Amino acid sequence: MYIIVIGGGKVGFYLAKELVEANHEVLVIEQDPDKVREIQDELGDIVMEGDGCEATVLDKAGTARADMVLAVTGDDEDNLVSCQVAKQRFNVGRTVARINNPQNEAIFRKLDVDITVSATTAILSHIEQELPTHQLIPLMRLKGSGLEIVEVRIPDDSRVVGRPLREILLPQQSMVALVIGEDGTPRMAGGDTVVRAGDEVVAVTMHDSEEALREALMAPPPARAF
Repeated sequence: MYIIVIGGGKVGFYLAKELVEANHEVLVIEQDPDKVREIQDELGDIVMEGDGCEATVLDKAGTARADMVLAVTGDDEDNLVSCQVAKQRFNVGRTVARINNPQNEAIFRKLDVDITVSATTAILSHIEQELPTHQLIPLMRLKGSGLEIVEVRIPDDSRVVGRPLREILLPQQSMVALVIGEDGTPRMAGGDTVVRAGDEVVAVTMHDSEEALREALMAPPPARAF
């Protein structure tokens, strides 16, 4: 597999190192001459000096035959432009972009970057999993479908506690795949599966339906009229 890594900082360097050791053909594109020399000293002749946002540089790098482009610079705008040029100009099958500001993730998705990776979001997800009040956590985006795998912990006051899944109205194109009890025991989800307080529910939903799914599984019962 031919993989182009745009950005020769620490992330790009170690990605390239691991990919080379896995016997992939790798080329790193880096603007900083000092970093280019460092990569050459450590990894050999797998680096090219240039701006990975420029079509001429990507053309020289042989992007038209690349299987994947990984844009991992410290600048979100540069990563987005690199992926867009690789996808639209050179028809690269898969693009991966590092996102430094999680608020930029939506625009990357709208512009068809195949995979986005945010260290901030990943760390926050791990922190939230340790909190008893954590909300819906995205676990994985399914390529090309708009679907995501998400995790929800059912709060004690949720209206779905004690009800079987067949009685719970979920958003369209959403389904519960797995229910994990507080003791860590997994249960395959079926219509008769009863949801309990503290359960971890793993579901598949459209990205745009996250808020509706959160409401369906976590909202308390409606207030009683007197």
